[in-house]
Amino acid sequence: MRRTKEDALQTRETLLDAAETLFARQGVSRTSLQDIAREAGVTRGAIYWHFEDKADLFNAMMARTTLPLENGLNALDAPDRPDPLDDLVHSALNVLQQVEHDPRTRRVFDIATMKVELVPDMEGVRRRHIEVQDNCRCHIKGCLTRARELGHVRAELDPESLTITWLALVNGLIHNWMLDPGRFNLREEGLRSLTLFLDGLRPTATPPARRP
Repeated sequence: MRRTKEDALQTRETLLDAAETLFARQGVSRTSLQDIAREAGVTRGAIYWHFEDKADLFNAMMARTTLPLENGLNALDAPDRPDPLDDLVHSALNVLQQVEHDPRTRRVFDIATMKVELVPDMEGVRRRHIEVQDNCRCHIKGCLTRARELGHVRAELDPESLTITWLALVNGLIHNWMLDPGRFNLREEGLRSLTLFLDGLRPTATPPARRP
């Protein structure tokens, strides 16, 4: 029984690897479940044993790479950290570092940003995108709220609006870098952009946070 479970897990990983390869090579809409089964060396029925449909498979492929990054946001919830803004920068830089230097992370972000169409039969992917964004917003907004309570952010600034701007900045950096990875150093330019933004939020009497 243990061996059967191990075989099933291995088949699942093989399917995810095959989907990742084909999605990256030819896009999501042009890749069928039959293509994925053929690439993985299994029957199409094996796909339905593990996944409901292509959207479910796509989300699982994304999750095995992005969930560790999402879990890293939990560090932003620590109530006793002395500089939430510094933590926010480190969290974002970790994502940028992974995108820039980890081949799998770069590949799945390329698929997610460049090679998927949110058509009706991929509704599950759109819902997953929204879920991830909402999770990120919750952690980031909490971090910015604590920073404001500590006096590191001007009292008149709204954490919700700042959160939307922060996500737009991080997502924009990744999207522009993915278009032409050799054009700039993602982490270095990210550090400049993010610290410039955060320094603009601080009361004039508050010194800038320690740079990562």
